[in-house]
Amino acid sequence: MAAADAKSVDERILNHDAALLKATVREAGGLALSMFRTELKKWTKGASSPVSEADIAVNDLLEARLRVATPDYGWLSEESADDEARLSKDLVWIVDPIDGTRGYLGGLEDWCVSVALVDRTKPVLAAVFAPAREEFFFAIRGQGATLNDAPVRAASGSSLDFSRMAGPKPLVERLNPHAGEVKLHPRIGSLALRLCRVAHGALDAAFAGGQSRDWDLAAADLIVQEADGRMSELSGDPILYNRREVAHGVLVAAGRDRHASIVAHFRQRPLP
Repeated sequence: MAAADAKSVDERILNHDAALLKATVREAGGLALSMFRTELKKWTKGASSPVSEADIAVNDLLEARLRVATPDYGWLSEESADDEARLSKDLVWIVDPIDGTRGYLGGLEDWCVSVALVDRTKPVLAAVFAPAREEFFFAIRGQGATLNDAPVRAASGSSLDFSRMAGPKPLVERLNPHAGEVKLHPRIGSLALRLCRVAHGALDAAFAGGQSRDWDLAAADLIVQEADGRMSELSGDPILYNRREVAHGVLVAAGRDRHASIVAHFRQRPLP
């Protein structure tokens, strides 16, 4: 979409796309929940990534609702073949139909539907819905983030309480100046939910250990940012979306002061 249409893009995001996204993600979450803890066909893609008929059904629903309503937008989903036509689009839906499929198939509740609308390389709308926990995170760029329609805010301060941090243990242990045993927050199978826990202050910080994809991150990224948190590469560089390469390196999300402290630590002591 042309730059001259920027005002109309903003109006559409606020007046149409936000309502569309909320309704669609709620419907998709309902479908996923209806198939949860049932006998499902499942298989493995790539080396070890599980996928099930529920992932495909939810993806099909999201694609039908969102792409029909916004035919000029691009599409990038974990469960769709990548169409590089998205690279020429200013507005692109980035979708993970079920983030945390392994836990979903295991009967655990830490899974979600995660969808963002990205304008060029930055998310402007985001929804992360964990229906088994009745948690619906939502954000519009510049308007704050909510959990079940109540405003949320990342935890303040810069202290490091490892019991309120989640992510790969060897990575987080590098923040421990005493080199002793670190007890982290229990594992959260969905990366999007792990990051959203920072947005509403349940976690002080969350890490992604590398090789996460746009669809794992884009919605949670905006939700964290709009909750007055920060999410970035470990170097502090911003995360850019809808590029040809959709994989990312090590990332961190935290409240702004704690994020700055963690990034400063890893700049002084970079990973090998």
